[in-house]
Amino acid sequence: MAEFLCGLDAAVTVVGGKWKPLILWALSVEPRRTGELRRELPGVSEKVLTQQLRELENDGVVHREIHQEVPPRVVYSLTAEGAQLDRALRPLGEWGEEHMDGIREARR
Repeated sequence: MAEFLCGLDAAVTVVGGKWKPLILWALSVEPRRTGELRRELPGVSEKVLTQQLRELENDGVVHREIHQEVPPRVVYSLTAEGAQLDRALRPLGEWGEEHMDGIREARR
């Protein structure tokens, strides 16, 4: 069982990394298949996307639904906890939008 220093430590563990917050953002718009997510998130490899989706699923913020078709269709969506986490991340995204130019300039 993981031990956390505080709630922020637990939350950052769930959304840590480059792709997890972006996956949550994409799924907040509508449920998506893996291929749709890959197109929505240019630069993510299939392997990394699959790994990140599984971790988010294990953490209870993403739901994976397998439709019994040939070939099987898998659709990912946010759980109630995932939607709540997405709402919690929105102010961070707004801060990033507001400061994007300054961050870009500082990193040149």
